[in-house]
Amino acid sequence: VRLVASGGGSVQAGGSLRLSCTAYGSHTKIKVMGWTRQSPGNERELVANITLGGRSTNYADSVKGRFIISTNDAENTMYLQMNSLKPEDAAIYYCYIVTSDVFIGRTLIRGGHYWGPGTQVTVSS
Repeated sequence: VRLVASGGGSVQAGGSLRLSCTAYGSHTKIKVMGWTRQSPGNERELVANITLGGRSTNYADSVKGRFIISTNDAENTMYLQMNSLKPEDAAIYYCYIVTSDVFIGRTLIRGGHYWGPGTQVTVSS
């Protein structure tokens, strides 16, 4: 499984960015997709995640009402629309997926957690 993220960049406070993350891999059954972020001197924190199928979403309190997570299931792609960005949103954003166990014939392919390489978001005040 390989994750490719894009959409990071620099923006002024109050601006918007949209991150995307696409998962590539065969025999992959994705059950959760999400974003975490980490800024210098801080621990990595969950930003948002979404369960496929059930469409349950979860957001960090700090981004509720400003960020929207969504997916294109057919393309195994996830988006994070970030609005009203603040300087404290600046970080490296990492996408991740959680996959389920999959049987290919009689062969079990174990699910797991997979991470993208990260994309930088810079917000200037």
